[in-house]
Formats: sequence, structure tokens, C-alpha cells
Amino acid sequence: METTMTSILTTRRAFLGSAAALAACTLLPRRAAAAGKPCSVFNGVRIGCITYSYRGGINTAEDTLKALLEDGLSEVELMGGPIQAYAGIGGGKKGQPKGKPTDAEREAQLAKCAELRKLYNEAGINIHIHKTGFGQSDEEIDFNFRMAKALGCMGITLERSEPMAKKLAPFADKHKIWVAFHNHTTNYPIMDKLDPLLDCGQYIGFNFDVGHYFAGTKGKSPIPVIEKYHDRIVSLHLKDRTAEGGNLPWGEGKTPIKEILQLMRKEKWTFPADIELEYKIPAGSTSVAEVGKCVQYCKAALA
Repeated sequence: METTMTSILTTRRAFLGSAAALAACTLLPRRAAAAGKPCSVFNGVRIGCITYSYRGGINTAEDTLKALLEDGLSEVELMGGPIQAYAGIGGGKKGQPKGKPTDAEREAQLAKCAELRKLYNEAGINIHIHKTGFGQSDEEIDFNFRMAKALGCMGITLERSEPMAKKLAPFADKHKIWVAFHNHTTNYPIMDKLDPLLDCGQYIGFNFDVGHYFAGTKGKSPIPVIEKYHDRIVSLHLKDRTAEGGNLPWGEGKTPIKEILQLMRKEKWTFPADIELEYKIPAGSTSVAEVGKCVQYCKAALA
């Protein structure tokens, strides 16, 4: 499918003007502040967290919610594990049989996803993206998009794959839900050019990992890539790495996280910037405590 610049910008404006984006960027923070709920929208920049950051001990939707609240986060990219366990999807819940679910079971699972959204929203947290693996059949793929709607998500993330972009594009168009592809250290040569992934569909975009880009390019700034593709960036992953590839506590590496956040503030870009904790947790600390440090780093950078 050939995507013109006009259609790209029109689609992006529609995305930015959606009810979900408006709720996350304007309404929820004010209400949250008034109600004593978390607010991690700092000077217009949405700071969130991919819940992969809490791996190792925090597995349920309820425990994940507690961690997010402790870190003062009002935005989240929710991994599939907690969602599937809560909703009983794909044998995710203990005792839940695997196999093809009936229509009634699917509707019950979607109802549980809506319940999960309500649980998080009432606590002051917006689930802007989920990351649950796509099945093989059209029915399973379609259900994944229906899950996104039930959870209140604007998009679904997965690892970079041009065949998957082509396969998922018609479903994304149908549901008007973004598919955001996550890059690793080896993907930078394509992204530095005019990325062909974006020609697959108007709801195909990027979950741009700035730390992976920085390490993969041996120290090139990811800022020009953000400026180039900002109309198709659905979210960022933030981590601090060295040009040699090491993951370090924020402020000890060389990834220009502060400059990226300040550019987002200046340009009023409203796609979320999600913390992804990758560095080794220091002795005596926890993933929750370290994510909290990253939140404070972002807040200071945007003060």
C-alpha cells in the first residue's frame, strides 16, 4: 500500500486528537491531581513505563498496579502476562483450559479486559498500549485488537517484522488501533533511511527504543530519527546505554534522554515516553525503587 505524506499527517492528527490521547494528556492529570492520584505527565510530556521493567516477582495485574502507583506513574504499556492472567486468556489464568475459546468465552474475556481498564483508570492510570503476542489465525489477530479497545489502548507493540506489518495492517485499519514495531540494535540502518515498514499501512508505526538505537549506532543521537518519524512514533522506550552497548543507571550512560524529553516538551509531542528498566538492579534495591528513580530523572529533566 502506498502511503502519501498527506494521509500520514491526517492519520496522525486524528490519532493525536482521539479521545484516548486527550484523556491521557489533559483531562486525567488534572483530575488525578485533584483526587490525589498519580500524575506522570510533566509539562505536557507523558512519562510511562513498560511493565517488563518489573520482571521477576511482580506478575499479576494487581501487583503491577501497586508498583505503578508506588512509582507515581499515570501511564503504562502493559505486558501480556498480567492481562492474560486477569482475563483468563490463552490459559493465562491458573486452571484455565487452553484451546480455541467459544464466542461466549471470548466475550467474557473482553469483559474482564474492560474490568481491568476500569480498575487501572479508577486508580488514575491510563493503559496506552498493550504488548500481547498475536496468534496465527485471523480470528486470534482480530481478538487482539478487540482486547486493545477493551483496555482503552491506542496501540499494540511487537518486535520489528515487515511480514507482520503487512499481515496486521488491514486489522489495524479496521479497528483504528496502531501497531507499533519495536527496534533493536541491528535495525538502525533501515530507520536511518526512509523506512519501508511505514508503507504497509496508515496505522503502522514505531515503538522507538532510543537506547537500542544509540548502542546499535555506536553513539549516534536518536534525536534526528525522532524528528524524522515523529508523526509515526506511537511511543518511545527510554533507557541509558553507552556507545559500547552497556546498560547503566540513568545519568551514567550517554543516551541523550534529557535532551529527548526536552525536545518532546518543546514540540508538544504527545506520544508517551516509557521507562524500560534494563540495567542491573543494585544490591539492596528493587525494580520498583529503580523505576521510581527513572521517573524522578524525567521529572527533573522537564522541570
